[in-house]
Amino acid sequence: MSVSAILSLGQTALELGLIYSLTVLALFLSYSMLNVCDLSTDGCFTLGASVGAVVAISGHPFLSIFAAMLAGVCSGFVTAFLQTRMGVESLLAGIIVNTGLYSVNIAVMGGSSLLNMNKTTTVFTMGKNVLASTPWKDKQVLVIAVLMVALVIVLLTCFLRTRLGLAIRATGNNPDMVRSSSINPIFTTTVGLCVANAFTALSGCLLSQSQKSVSIDIGSGVVTIALASLLIGNTFMGKGSIWKRAIGVVLGSIIFRLVYAVALRLNMPAFMLKLVSSIIVIMAISGPYLRSRWPQLNRRMRHRRTGGRENA
Repeated sequence: MSVSAILSLGQTALELGLIYSLTVLALFLSYSMLNVCDLSTDGCFTLGASVGAVVAISGHPFLSIFAAMLAGVCSGFVTAFLQTRMGVESLLAGIIVNTGLYSVNIAVMGGSSLLNMNKTTTVFTMGKNVLASTPWKDKQVLVIAVLMVALVIVLLTCFLRTRLGLAIRATGNNPDMVRSSSINPIFTTTVGLCVANAFTALSGCLLSQSQKSVSIDIGSGVVTIALASLLIGNTFMGKGSIWKRAIGVVLGSIIFRLVYAVALRLNMPAFMLKLVSSIIVIMAISGPYLRSRWPQLNRRMRHRRTGGRENA
């Protein structure tokens, strides 16, 4: 493999890792902070992609970003409403919303399962024109992705340090204490899921515009990818400040995409990539546990090899 091919592969993995990291940050808010497992992520990601594509095709590339995020807010509100007002369990609420969003996304795309954006002006084509006379003229996707991720990290970090953000974190830690403190957990859960789904939809919008197309299955498996990236980030960065943990999940997303890129470069069949995702999730979840158990397992194996003579 040539150096240019390696650099191109690394750049693509970095770009995709940054774009998908917005979904990982959404899961960081809903899963790690709010303690809600939102399984509507796949459908919300596709919703953001489809809404962003339709608005961009109509001639409003910048407006497409805000429209996609607004659509994500609506998705998060429905999920939260089912959980908090209708008595539906969080896992089941996410599954119901994800299922319903399939039909919604088809309707948004005008009854089609695929939209082509080859002749559409997007935020990336506009960025390419702006960067035409700079050293970053062919790296508009990377530049815009870095700016978006940095902006989201700053906003998320500042938000979680406000009174409302602290209330959301408290809701995830101990809902009973929150109720006794005159904080409405229904409101905090709703706000948390709305913000998280807005980030997920933004991620889908950026991916569709960077790829110049959107299909109905663009969000398939995104929740698995985001969960794996989140766990990888937590493994590398551990516990710490919100800022440090947010940076960690972004790094986890980039590492995941690098592994994906290597798997593709090794000519692995496309249908095997879902299995690769599952294996990465298993390794990310089991890694810390096995590492903590290793000293005890090592002592047992040594004891069996020596036949108990060490204790004697």
